[in-house]
Amino acid sequence: MSAGEVVIGLISAPGTPAEVAADLAEDLRAELSVLMPTVRWRVPTVVDALVHPPADDAVLVGAARERLLAESWDLIVCLTDLPLTVRRRPVVAHASPLHGVAVVCLPALGAVGLRRRARDVVVGLVRTLLGEAEDHAHSSSEAALRRRARELGGQQEAGDGSVMFTARVLSGNVRLLVGMIRANQPWRLAMGLSKALTAALAAGVLTLVTSDIWQLGDALSWTRLAAIGVGAVTAITAALILGAGLWERGSNPAGGKHVTLFNLATTGTVVLGVLFLYTALLLLALLTTPLLVPAPLLEENLGHAVRVGDYLKLALLASALATLGGALGAGLESDETVRAAAYTYRQEPGEVLRNG
Repeated sequence: MSAGEVVIGLISAPGTPAEVAADLAEDLRAELSVLMPTVRWRVPTVVDALVHPPADDAVLVGAARERLLAESWDLIVCLTDLPLTVRRRPVVAHASPLHGVAVVCLPALGAVGLRRRARDVVVGLVRTLLGEAEDHAHSSSEAALRRRARELGGQQEAGDGSVMFTARVLSGNVRLLVGMIRANQPWRLAMGLSKALTAALAAGVLTLVTSDIWQLGDALSWTRLAAIGVGAVTAITAALILGAGLWERGSNPAGGKHVTLFNLATTGTVVLGVLFLYTALLLLALLTTPLLVPAPLLEENLGHAVRVGDYLKLALLASALATLGGALGAGLESDETVRAAAYTYRQEPGEVLRNG
């Protein structure tokens, strides 16, 4: 791959998907060249079913990701005849910006105008893989897409996973990395982990009604409370990434940049998701602490007049301990549940079908 060139592997199942892919490759390259002319596009085609049915979407995405790394492609689009679902609902296509993988169910596009519909859907999916913002209309969004595409196609020497190599990848792909994390919607992470959320809420309530915690919060300095909060966020982040095997290890040295980007984006997604959880727990603690712990009772236990800062300290400690409780709950989640929460598959909008 030369500098400034983005390679999109177009992989198709045998039969009709392979026939469509043969015509689609040049159409896709031409369409992307018009949309983003400052980037050189190459679209190699491969016929490979990747998985044997029955297989769910996660298995298909995982197999496509392995092929992407093996071939040293930048992105991969799969044309399949297998049915696709998102949250158990049938969809035409979906994309995982974190994996660099998009999947299209050709039978769902219908029989009339299949080539045009497939081209339009795939172009939209490529934009999603590049981390496009929700609003497509602004020229700033188009400029951001071009910058991310150039970063993706930028030449990067093979690395050994060292800190220096990671720093080079990070500094050279800032916009692309931010787009990947934003497209992955990290704020939805906590909502997808019911056991972790339940454990966090239970731990928070128990903390607020325990008098020893009141005295501990009063005795701790602001610096120590901040350190406890950072430790709680780190603990649940590590529990999610390591416990569910979200850390990727590539066997192909040429794919070092993609593996590093994936791990950076995964870590960023989980950290932001946990921070959203911590912030929500802190706001909840700030609202409920005065109700669950009346001022006269707190003064009696602390031995001094209660000020706003005392309630704030207690809320900070309670939210940190609740987050640690969430880490314990995360350990009870299945690997599949954690991956589903961390890796958001975005459904391609249905305008292609309605306008066809």
